[in-house]
Amino acid sequence: MDFTKDDLTEAKRQIDSTLHKLRETCKTLREKEHPERYKSQITLAERRIRAFELANRLIQRELEGF
Repeated sequence: MDFTKDDLTEAKRQIDSTLHKLRETCKTLREKEHPERYKSQITLAERRIRAFELANRLIQRELEGF
C-alpha cells in the first residue's frame, strides 16, 4: 500500500500524541500510592509505547525517502 508524505506525517503526529499520553499514564500509575496494584496496566502501556516507538521509526524512515 502506498502512502503520501502527508499521510505519513499525520500518522507520525498522531503517534507522537499517543506516545505522550501513554508516557504520562505510566508516570501517573507509577506515582500512585500502591503502584504494584497497577502492574498490568503499566506493563500494557509500556508495551504500547515500544510498539508506537517502532512504528514511529519506520514512518520516519519512509519520510526520509521522500
